[in-house]
Amino acid sequence: MPDIAASAAALADPSRAAMCAALMDGRAWTLGELATYCGIARSTASEHATLLVARGLVTEVRQGRHRYLHLAGERVARAIEDLGVIARDTVPTPPSLRATTAHERLLAGRTCYRHLAGRLGTGLTTQMQERRLLDSAWQPTDAGRALLAEWGVPEAEATRARTCMDSTERHYHLAGPAGNALCRTFFAQGWIERIGTTRAVRLTPPGTNALAQANITIAS
Repeated sequence: MPDIAASAAALADPSRAAMCAALMDGRAWTLGELATYCGIARSTASEHATLLVARGLVTEVRQGRHRYLHLAGERVARAIEDLGVIARDTVPTPPSLRATTAHERLLAGRTCYRHLAGRLGTGLTTQMQERRLLDSAWQPTDAGRALLAEWGVPEAEATRARTCMDSTERHYHLAGPAGNALCRTFFAQGWIERIGTTRAVRLTPPGTNALAQANITIAS
């Protein structure tokens, strides 16, 4: 039987969980960046990173004096998101305007590893299904594939999708090859942009217009 207790224990520390949450944006972070993000000493972050790598949750690449870390694949990202869904408690938001603003931005829109989450991701997925761009199994229909192609999503990826339960909205957002390609295409088209260095993203005016042409409106 797999030793799931060891993997679970690696996420049981709040700082290690925060490091993994930061890595959910799908990018590689330096050790120093993660230490700053989590508000811990670099030496402490290094110890946490070593454990996460040993447990197979994070992979690392050393380049010069830098140590780059990223999640060890989509399965790990999905496990972390699923844990967020079943969690009964939330981490308290620090009582400051800056922290509250950052929290609201993450709820509004963020990346969940390589796809879109938050109200942006779930709203887009729901409306695509309501407009029969996705079928009852959340797979792109003929009309959905045509729209994805029009947006610039490669045909090979536009035919396969799966859902991911959003940990804050408690509703599905689109994942799998189609979800990943959709997120990547929106970035490439300039339809979404990152807010600062966090996972938070927002629609740009061109993105809002592109969705409006498909009769999709995302509340801000």
